[in-house]
Amino acid sequence: MTKNIYTGIVVNLNVDTVTLPNGITVDLEVVRHPGAAAVVPLKDDGTVILIKQFRHAAGGFIYEIPAGKLHPGEDPKVCAVRELEEEVGYRAGSLELLSSIFTAPGFTDEVIHIYKATGLTTGHQQLDRDEVLDVIEMPLAKAIGMIEAGEIRDAKSIVGLYAVHL
Repeated sequence: MTKNIYTGIVVNLNVDTVTLPNGITVDLEVVRHPGAAAVVPLKDDGTVILIKQFRHAAGGFIYEIPAGKLHPGEDPKVCAVRELEEEVGYRAGSLELLSSIFTAPGFTDEVIHIYKATGLTTGHQQLDRDEVLDVIEMPLAKAIGMIEAGEIRDAKSIVGLYAVHL
């Protein structure tokens, strides 16, 4: 049984009554999210394109790879293409799926599909009104160093950057 507690623009909050594999029945709060796509834009010279974006929930600006929420029924690859151009102003010649990850499976069903974008060409940045960000370009090795120094703490970005680095 599912009881909807809140329906929002981005997420819904439900309380699901479930019977666990051990036979115990419990109520679990679950944040339902439509999913997202993220992109590690990699230039031919090994430069990665990140964003330094204001995130209220994180308490300020954080470094991230470009990403965005899936539209209903949208193919994650289509979302990745859109977000790459909208957020950093580039188009990809090629997109390769690196991984699809659960963000926080203890309380949400959100899955982020992470792609590597290569063959980049200039497009047109077109930020949403709630996006406050700077585009930052740096060598991949520097981004990896920022992860190791605790300067990049966003999980999808860490997964994507390490997947490209390996």
